[in-house]
Amino acid sequence: MRKAGLYLLLVSTLTSCFQSAIPLNSKKWGKYAVDVFYGDDRPTRPYLPLQELQMRQEIPLADRQSKNGMMLSRGNNVEQKQLLLSRLATQADRLGADALVEVKYTYFTSVTENGYVMTGVAVKYKDEF
Repeated sequence: MRKAGLYLLLVSTLTSCFQSAIPLNSKKWGKYAVDVFYGDDRPTRPYLPLQELQMRQEIPLADRQSKNGMMLSRGNNVEQKQLLLSRLATQADRLGADALVEVKYTYFTSVTENGYVMTGVAVKYKDEF
């Protein structure tokens, strides 16, 4: 009985050390319609904000994500996040933006749904002479 408690403590300690989120600033994400700056990163060029952009959706859990009332997986994978970021960058491009700054991604789950919110600010570079 005591060994089981120690085992659970060890497993929970080890698994809490790993971050489950896939970072947005992965170098392998490729090119988008505009420059993309994640979190606190900013372009070196001066810019003017145009508009805050947001994509939000709630999606029912897939059968593979839960079984017998237990959640087995959650959130989006890298390819899904790439697609979301591409859509946000396309929105910015349609506004005439040169870049997206302050890009953030969050997800949430409930008993029946996964959801996400991706935000960013579309900006236009100032002309430099």
